[in-house]
Amino acid sequence: MIAIINYGMGNLRSVQKALERLGHDARVIDEPREVAGADRLILPGVGAFKDAMANLRDQGWVGPVLEFVESGRPFLGICLGLQLLFDESEEDGQHEGLGVIGGRIVRFRPTDRALKVPHMGWNTLEWSGDEALYRGLTGPVYTYFVHSYYAEPTDASVVATVTDYDGPFCSSIHRENVYATQFHPEKSQRVGLTLLENFATL
Repeated sequence: MIAIINYGMGNLRSVQKALERLGHDARVIDEPREVAGADRLILPGVGAFKDAMANLRDQGWVGPVLEFVESGRPFLGICLGLQLLFDESEEDGQHEGLGVIGGRIVRFRPTDRALKVPHMGWNTLEWSGDEALYRGLTGPVYTYFVHSYYAEPTDASVVATVTDYDGPFCSSIHRENVYATQFHPEKSQRVGLTLLENFATL
């Protein structure tokens, strides 16, 4: 069973529907105790980092999520769900994240005035090496983004893909059983469905 965390900060149903379309058992879970019964876990997210972390803490998700990550079972963060994995974010001040991945979340500050913030729409991914999440895809491929902040990992080896927006930025990560994308696979048509299928069959 693929569990999708409902902590009040994500477009959960679109992720669930995409996985169901692929034939997988995907369930939105509302209680932290339900994490233990999941084979795979997805942390989606849309909105502000500070509010998302407050919801995770107040609703009791932090412990179960960290325990799941430590268990070695496949974990996927989507958009804000990627950012929450890091040590801290500069969005609306300095705020502590889950600390699963070393590094921080910073705001786009493009030098090219033609580039707007948020970074919104279709952009390319580029990667090298054998990334399980991108199996069956040949780069560069296009995925859908909506974000004003991006990750700066401390360890460059966790960067799975890069995307260019006034320079290269980390658009997805992978470390052991932890995967996360800054883009929205559920909005990225064929490419996104391939990615979700790969996650569901890891």
